[in-house]
Amino acid sequence: MVRDAVFVALVAHPSADLYGSDRVLLESVEGLVAHGVKVVVTIPSSGPLVPELISRGASVLLCPSPVLRKSMLSLPGLVQAVPSAIKGAIASLRLLSTVRPDVVYVNTVTIPLWNFVALIKRIPLLVHVHEAEGSASPLVRRLLAFPLLAASSIVANSQFSSRVLQSSFAGLGARTTVVYNGVPGPEVFGAPRERLDGPFRILFLGRLSARKGVDVVVDALALLRKRGITAHLDIVGAVFPGYEWYETELRELIQSHGLESFVSFHGFQASVWPFLDAADAVVIPSRLDEPFGNTAVEALLAARPVVVSDTSGLREAAGGYSSAQFVVPGSPESTADALEAIVADWDKFREASITDAPLAATRHSITKYQAEMAERVQRVAERA
Repeated sequence: MVRDAVFVALVAHPSADLYGSDRVLLESVEGLVAHGVKVVVTIPSSGPLVPELISRGASVLLCPSPVLRKSMLSLPGLVQAVPSAIKGAIASLRLLSTVRPDVVYVNTVTIPLWNFVALIKRIPLLVHVHEAEGSASPLVRRLLAFPLLAASSIVANSQFSSRVLQSSFAGLGARTTVVYNGVPGPEVFGAPRERLDGPFRILFLGRLSARKGVDVVVDALALLRKRGITAHLDIVGAVFPGYEWYETELRELIQSHGLESFVSFHGFQASVWPFLDAADAVVIPSRLDEPFGNTAVEALLAARPVVVSDTSGLREAAGGYSSAQFVVPGSPESTADALEAIVADWDKFREASITDAPLAATRHSITKYQAEMAERVQRVAERA
């Protein structure tokens, strides 16, 4: 149980979007506030996350902080990042002097500057790890994990993420605890349709990038249509700024297959549930390691069969469910085979997905997650 206490937690986060780690942050903040913690969230810029944080009882302060990108993991990249790092360090130290938190909670490894300023100010630090670059070189993994040596405590969102940390610095294992993400389900449960009348409706959720494998689903759709299966793909998500080239290539791929009438782009959506309710199956086709798989859990909570790349944290997110199928990462053929199996045995997958939904709700209970995170943060604060 979390003990009654009033203390201040400064929560640092890299963006104001509403994707995976952003939504998990909302549940963490709500849990802290519900357990009597005064929460101040700092982010580099404003966005749709801000009103959501305020509605959950947090204060929000904007503070510049460099966000770690792969381009920085080189000597030229590090040199270019120095001016923004100096500016961010000065602003961060000023903010800490103003807020005077009992604990700093850094959400993700992509803003390591906060780890160092917390160390300088001798404030207990908890880092919530949502990343796992298991396929990266040992040097890159160690560079990413090095700032975590400043943490009093670490929370990883999967066993896979924890193992990647320990492969970088063995000593991080003793201070790391795995807490699976709390994922809220739909307000109204809608069972899958009884018969597949009309096109088979496939859904992709997430960032648009080569890493996430959206093009793999497009190629799989083309294969399904060649096999005589009428299907339609809905794509919900947007690219990172600067990666617009990927969406251009994706649209060109769709055109090359002659699929313009069978693919719909919906952009970023604050609520995914209407799209899940309209879908027959969800595909999570990541090519590379994923620390977890919130979108896979959301599909399971919505009682929709899910096709997931057989890799990394996705195995933990979708493992143990009868309605989930694992496929070869980056393989349109394997993905198309799994989708065809759902069409061929719809009754079985429909019933399995209905059975799996309450199991997913239990595993990823918001109440359980919030209480556990509040307990973790308070334990770190008490070490001051």
